[in-house]
Amino acid sequence: MGVDPQGADPMRADRPVGDRVGGDPTAGEAGRVMKSIRRIVRAIDMRSKKVSRETGLTIPQIVILQAIRDLGEVTTVALSRHADLSAATTVTVLDKLEARGLVTRRRSAVDRRIVHTALTEKGAQVLSDAPPLFNKAFRKGFAELSAAEQETIVAAFEAVADLIDPEQVALHTGDDMAEIR
Repeated sequence: MGVDPQGADPMRADRPVGDRVGGDPTAGEAGRVMKSIRRIVRAIDMRSKKVSRETGLTIPQIVILQAIRDLGEVTTVALSRHADLSAATTVTVLDKLEARGLVTRRRSAVDRRIVHTALTEKGAQVLSDAPPLFNKAFRKGFAELSAAEQETIVAAFEAVADLIDPEQVALHTGDDMAEIR
């Protein structure tokens, strides 16, 4: 590691990440963010496998079922936006859910390109029996935080998601709820 002629630490936090030694964007705070994201991804993967063993459903399938429950009869485009899944992934998930009798789909009488999806009674029952997506420790710990702390965490996660996937930012601006219904 080189030494700054003024004796300053080349990795000090007040320097922009790209200006630190070697210009490594994973150095310092960005590296801590990446490490945290990897831990989160690993925890979600483990939880996903546990939920899948218990229900036979993947987390994206449960997210889609929850969205249909919350939104009522809904279009594929609205589901895709609500669940933050690509249109192709949403259609694949819906194919599997329909094959299991958990949802029904019908084409719009006005525009045959539009497909409406609804939850079946079986789908509603499976969803009500499904375990929460977050484990008990997270739910308990998050509930014990103040509303301000919860909002800070949510805002931080949304900001990180926007930094990682800037193309999705456009989907979250404006009033999407009018389009969803």
